[in-house]
Amino acid sequence: MTFCIATVWIANGLFCKVLNFVPRHEQIVARILGGDHSSQLTVLIGLSEIIMAAWILSGYKTKLNAIVQIGVVLMMNTLEFILVPDLFLWGKLNSIFALLFILVVYFNEFYLNKK
Repeated sequence: MTFCIATVWIANGLFCKVLNFVPRHEQIVARILGGDHSSQLTVLIGLSEIIMAAWILSGYKTKLNAIVQIGVVLMMNTLEFILVPDLFLWGKLNSIFALLFILVVYFNEFYLNKK
């Protein structure tokens, strides 16, 4: 399960943002943060997501990592839900997928990986 969670972060960071295979992500950044540096900011966000995947795979402070993941996903999706729902792949239904991902992260860390 941990590997699958990390794969989500790598796919979104590397393919969708850094390599720009999904230009909609840069459009989202441009609408929320402004268009002047949206390309560079999108790449930085993508690199941050790749770093998140590395942190997940490292096993370092896994509870903190899960809390950060949940916070980031909640924050990003709340902003996008309010500011740019028209750019979501599935519209406002994207929130359901975000909630499911949050539940997977929570379940993986706080039920499956009890230490």
